[in-house]
Amino acid sequence: MAKLENKSKDNPRLEQRLLADGQISLYLEYYIGRESVPVLDEFGEPVLYESGKMKGTPKFSIKHIRRKENLNLYLVANPRTPVERQNNKETLQLAKKIRQEREQEFLENKAGYRLRKDRQINFLDYFQTYIDNYTKKDIRMVQIALQRFKDFLKETPEYTMFAESIKPEQLNRDMMADFTEYLQSRSVGEGAKSIYQRFKKVIKYAIEHDVMIKNPCTGVVIKTDEQILRKDVLSLEEERALINTHYEKENPNIRRAFILCLYCGLRFCDVKDLTFGNVDYSNKLLMFEQNKTRGHSSNSGVVIPLNDGLLKLIGEPDENQTADSLIFPLPSYEACLKALKRWVARAGIKKHISWHCARHSFAVNILNNGANIKTVASLLGHSGLKHTEKYTRAIDSLKEAAINSLPTLEDTNL
Repeated sequence: MAKLENKSKDNPRLEQRLLADGQISLYLEYYIGRESVPVLDEFGEPVLYESGKMKGTPKFSIKHIRRKENLNLYLVANPRTPVERQNNKETLQLAKKIRQEREQEFLENKAGYRLRKDRQINFLDYFQTYIDNYTKKDIRMVQIALQRFKDFLKETPEYTMFAESIKPEQLNRDMMADFTEYLQSRSVGEGAKSIYQRFKKVIKYAIEHDVMIKNPCTGVVIKTDEQILRKDVLSLEEERALINTHYEKENPNIRRAFILCLYCGLRFCDVKDLTFGNVDYSNKLLMFEQNKTRGHSSNSGVVIPLNDGLLKLIGEPDENQTADSLIFPLPSYEACLKALKRWVARAGIKKHISWHCARHSFAVNILNNGANIKTVASLLGHSGLKHTEKYTRAIDSLKEAAINSLPTLEDTNL
């Protein structure tokens, strides 16, 4: 088991539990306080003192009140590789950081009962407070979930009365069913499902902290075929057109970063954090931990071979830079997306291209050129083939479209 180094006054304490699959689950245990409870006999009747000054009065015992919070963070019980050991170290650091943040919240909120005392709060304000204290990488999606819910309340006549304020108890199953339909009308692909997943995280958090009693999302789901690639991809010809396109005041870091994503299948959250220390120049390798799965999977490490062109694209640190310096100092995601859309339009490409489309384009194009699906899964950092198989289906649809693009055969010509 890992060494957690709790101090005697820590509240909450960082604890661990060994799971059957060999992983260690990390959780927090809060000490809320203690209370006196009557001692009952086997029939549920109070036990009385039989002698002394307290004869005839009920007996009481002290009950210590504790609450657990699962962090959804896991360690490898017996790490065997440098990647597993580094993964354990980073996960433990993250857990300790969360523990410190929770301790501060715990003190400020009087053991977490500030919100529990009043279920008449405005759920929209509660949602915003949740976002203000959120520390994970998907905070942007959580923000979108709140905005979508606000839009839904404003734009749906049945719920406009709640546009400014809605109590937790006023959220019900029928409203959630309408909300999911609204999300699907506003988003394409898996966007609606992703937004709804973040919304449900806030609902679950509110239930765990006694702000809500019942889960209004129970039984309300958004189903999508995860094996269908829903985003646009760039063909090799379109990639070349994009690379050959320049425009005034373009950001060279945005340009270089997106091209690397096209040729290595990186996510935006990973390419923006790349440092020169992630590059093994002598062995021509790019090595990094995926932000999406770091601390949650033992397969979060990715190793990508680099050719001379990619090494030139990355460059080497100058005299003012170190191994910890960012390869691509990028502005916000919104600014990068805006620049990408302008670049794509200048290249004459009539597709809806986002940063994640680079990852999809990489997978489709190398599979289309004969790469093995297991190799592609490894390059993308997938732990199995489930998520990679959607690209093979995309290739099948491209082949079908290519056949259908041929002139139609007329019966009279046969």
